[in-house]
Amino acid sequence: MARFTFRLPDIGEGIAEAEIVAWHIKVGDRVSEDQQVADMMTDKATVEMESPVSGVVVELAGEVGDQVAIGSALVVIETDAEAAETPVEEQVEAENPGVEEVATPLPAREGPGVSASASEPTTSAPKADAGASSPAASEPTPSPSLSGREEKILASPAVRARAKDLGVDLAAVKADGNHVRHADLDAYLRYGQGQGYQPPHASRAREDAAVKVIGMRRRIAENMAASKRQIPHFTYVDEIDVTALEAMRGDLNANRGNRPKLTMLPFLIVAICRTIPDFPMLNARYDDEAGVVTRHGRVHLGMATQTDAGLMVPVIRDAQDKNVWQLATEITRLAEAARTGKAKSEELSGSTLTVTSLGPLGGIATTPVINRPEVAIIGPNKIVERPMFHGDDIVRAKLMNLSISCDHRVVDGWDAASYVQAVRKLLETPVLLFAD
Repeated sequence: MARFTFRLPDIGEGIAEAEIVAWHIKVGDRVSEDQQVADMMTDKATVEMESPVSGVVVELAGEVGDQVAIGSALVVIETDAEAAETPVEEQVEAENPGVEEVATPLPAREGPGVSASASEPTTSAPKADAGASSPAASEPTPSPSLSGREEKILASPAVRARAKDLGVDLAAVKADGNHVRHADLDAYLRYGQGQGYQPPHASRAREDAAVKVIGMRRRIAENMAASKRQIPHFTYVDEIDVTALEAMRGDLNANRGNRPKLTMLPFLIVAICRTIPDFPMLNARYDDEAGVVTRHGRVHLGMATQTDAGLMVPVIRDAQDKNVWQLATEITRLAEAARTGKAKSEELSGSTLTVTSLGPLGGIATTPVINRPEVAIIGPNKIVERPMFHGDDIVRAKLMNLSISCDHRVVDGWDAASYVQAVRKLLETPVLLFAD
């Protein structure tokens, strides 16, 4: 048997270290070549790390949330070197420069999924005699949760995942036939897991849970804290009558053909880009260390997007050159890439101005936090229908509040208000959005 260290390779230009955001293995697990072992996050992206060799995991570099330097040991794997036609060392070093033979063991660490001993692997398989290979040692131990009775229960993957999260044994759930559905699981839970009836919305006390702030959530926390700490924010909110714009949007969607459905956002972006040349201080970045404000000629628009991992800001490059259909296509593409983790690093950086929209959840008004080092962020709120006076007549109108937060070191309140009024003019007379 031989031990090998899988060292964290260089996963990005200028990257000195990466954060462990997820382990997919634990000490004692048998891994195969190319099996995913960990997710590592840098300032630019999350990278999946795959094992270059097969064997048994002996040691892990740390816990979720720890930082690992490039070139440092990530995983130690024990392999059967004699089983290979050529030494594993030669194969690994030739194909994966980040894997080397262990010279010194990793420091012992305690914690979930981390060996408390640096000298021997944690495994439940019996030790074999020297020079002999035990078939039992190479076979993974069957999961105790997969009993014969549970394997016969039919259920969709979604039902199984939900039952696992709730700690419910599907074999205990009564179902019509042998197929457990969501309704069967609901009924089982509603009746207190077989311990008598409970109201469907009965509150249950839960234990306190300490959740470590790691990965994307930690980076969001650091960026937002730095923005509020270093930037003197002010927010201006105005009301916009979008009745005519909503009518135009409906007509365009009714005749869109195979083009994407238009939301309010593409129209707002067009209005932002058409008015920004008269307010160049808003499409800017402020280097507070150098004391320099860079006013950008092009609009690289950041689009705040909620994902399972947290808030991400993909960037629409050269938004000023795109029409509403092109913007709608790009919005859909970038949002999907961000939510699925497929956004490229260059698609997540370089914005000059940001828009943040909660859509139907937009509320009455927002006070968005600036995406530092930018100097402004714009937030449309939800559209509501209310009565309005038009002369002596009362009409039904669709109204939307528009919020803008600015860096008061660079932008004055008069400038922010004047800019929103310019945007308002275009949105309330939408034909101007398409006029030269």
